[in-house]
Amino acid sequence: MHQIEKIELLRVEGLKKVFRSGTADLVLFENLSFSVGKGEMLAIVGESGAGKSTLLHILGALDAASAGAVYCGHLQLGSLSDEAAAEFRNREIGFVWQFHYLLPEFTALENVAMPLLVRGAKRQDAERESAKWLREVGLETRAHHLAGELSGGEQQRVALARALVTRPQLLLADEPTGDLDNRTAESVFALITRLHSDYRLTSLLVTHNFAFARRCDRVLRLQQGRIEEVTPESLPA
Repeated sequence: MHQIEKIELLRVEGLKKVFRSGTADLVLFENLSFSVGKGEMLAIVGESGAGKSTLLHILGALDAASAGAVYCGHLQLGSLSDEAAAEFRNREIGFVWQFHYLLPEFTALENVAMPLLVRGAKRQDAERESAKWLREVGLETRAHHLAGELSGGEQQRVALARALVTRPQLLLADEPTGDLDNRTAESVFALITRLHSDYRLTSLLVTHNFAFARRCDRVLRLQQGRIEEVTPESLPA
């Protein structure tokens, strides 16, 4: 099998995050350096409190590092203004969180259409694209149900459709199956894997689920302020 040259999408150089705690500085992590190739599915694992979610927020231009740099292509995220960072997130990144953050007073269709409406799309166009993505996640028959009328697994599927409706190149998922029972978690993870492949996404998943992490292309472990790459098959069963 021929080795395909990796096209780098994300590059992290010397990343450090410090929180002020009273009169002391808490160093969450420092000197993190790694790259992510276009099309890769990468898991980030580590104990609670290790800084995985904070790292994901920095990679998604939702938070700023204390030192170091994150590049997406030739764009240095730390140099963006708040307005430019918001535009970058809307156009380039899809976010999925452990909690779905759907708006309960809106339907599934309206929730998925929201990012397109925010960027100025016509409602008819936004709802047509939203309907397409609800079909992708198997919820076309639930399009006009309020978010609160959906099961937990259905809500997370809607959240995934909302994350991808803008056709981002990068999917960032923070414990996307953490609130779901095992069977539902498996179906949601399988859906993420399929969409990652079908739409040639680059996906970074923070997860405590080693079974899911083992099915990713690469695994980074964050512990004691440092990051190391481990082979997926080396994770405990």
